[in-house]
Amino acid sequence: MSAILKRLALALPVVWLVVSLVFLLIHLVPGDPVDLMLGEGATPANKAALRHELEYDRPLPVQYIHYWKGVLHGDLGRSIKYQLPVGKMILERYPYTLALTLASLALALLLSLPAGILSAMHRGRWPDRLLGITSLTGLSIPGLALGPALIVAFSISLGWLPVSGASNIPSAQFSLTAIELPYLILPAVTMGLSLAAILTRMVRTSMLEELNQDYIRTARAKGLSESAVILRHALPNALVPILTVVGLQFGALLAGAIVTETIFSWPGLGRLVVTAISSRDYELVQGCLLAIGLTYVVVNVLTDAATKWANPRMRV
Repeated sequence: MSAILKRLALALPVVWLVVSLVFLLIHLVPGDPVDLMLGEGATPANKAALRHELEYDRPLPVQYIHYWKGVLHGDLGRSIKYQLPVGKMILERYPYTLALTLASLALALLLSLPAGILSAMHRGRWPDRLLGITSLTGLSIPGLALGPALIVAFSISLGWLPVSGASNIPSAQFSLTAIELPYLILPAVTMGLSLAAILTRMVRTSMLEELNQDYIRTARAKGLSESAVILRHALPNALVPILTVVGLQFGALLAGAIVTETIFSWPGLGRLVVTAISSRDYELVQGCLLAIGLTYVVVNVLTDAATKWANPRMRV
């Protein structure tokens, strides 16, 4: 427990730095949210009144301190575009991004673990070459191209899966229960295939390293079956670097969700960030990125705990 708390304490400055940079950059980008809200026909007096109401006429350091005071009190501000509490909007959209990320990660693990193990067991032979070409192809196709291709193939041409959204009820409330499985498949495949390609190569490399160890030769000399040698001896030891990569790639999935959610009109945090940036919604952008940053910190802490669980020697 003390190690986890220490890891959290070390990660908090990273979250502070990310949010601070986002705060500064979005305020320095050309464009005025007041002009976007009131339009070009608004009078200077109306613009000045709204700018004063939103406290955008105060110095930037004062706005920064005021923002962090609100964060420490659990108040992330109010969205300029939607006129709703930012915290409430994040809690509504967060389950969608989390469901999409976990589904993509589960798909990647289901594909990469058996593929990587099979590739390592048949090193240099045709299964290894075939899986190597397949994983290289998966790495070469970005989600920006794969997503529309899947929509054309499985939604428009075949009509098997819906094109976009998360439910066939447009007025459904934002919640996990509103997500329907057919709507989740294409976005999860778009994000999961590239990660599966990365993990397949990682599993193969890690398994090859373990299969060349002395304890594997001893296990085989004892007469254990090949499946027992692979699953009971080699795989548990090979999981340590794999778990580390999975934890790091989880953050990449959160970043990739911005593109995927936009392509499939998925109502998650990523799509909300894009909308907030285009409308210069300062509070909403900062709140969404703060939520993503905190998620990444928690995932890294959980990855450290899982690594120590997989390798008892790291607990000492």
